[in-house]
Amino acid sequence: MNLADLPAVNAGFNTLSTLFLTLGFVFIRRGRTEAHRNCMVAALCTSTLFLAGYLTYHFNVPGVTRFPDNAFRPVYLVILLTHTILAAVILPLVITTVVFAIRGRFERHKKIARWTWPLWMYVSVTGVLIYLLLYQIFPPQAGGG
Repeated sequence: MNLADLPAVNAGFNTLSTLFLTLGFVFIRRGRTEAHRNCMVAALCTSTLFLAGYLTYHFNVPGVTRFPDNAFRPVYLVILLTHTILAAVILPLVITTVVFAIRGRFERHKKIARWTWPLWMYVSVTGVLIYLLLYQIFPPQAGGG
């Protein structure tokens, strides 16, 4: 594997995070706390692997991948902006939510998870969408950065 493969690998990690977040939500709604915990730990692991791959890619690949100038660009930029802002917000929320669960403070965990889960889901889903838009649907042209 080379650095050019990392965006696709990272999209895979985000896809897995989305799957685990969805299953974790379903399991807690059904009262299956152990299955919920396992899914949420898996979501945390896949999100961590995504972050490591994302940082590795962006610290080692020079330049910026620019979305082409077309009619869809404003939509892409809104998705990217909201994704980026919420990606920065979600990390401390996830850590706080996990710490409450580890300490057995489940009422506090549940209260903050009502915010953490949908934001984390949004960041995971839009991460995949950004990859698809930037690398698959509107891929950069050769020599056009």
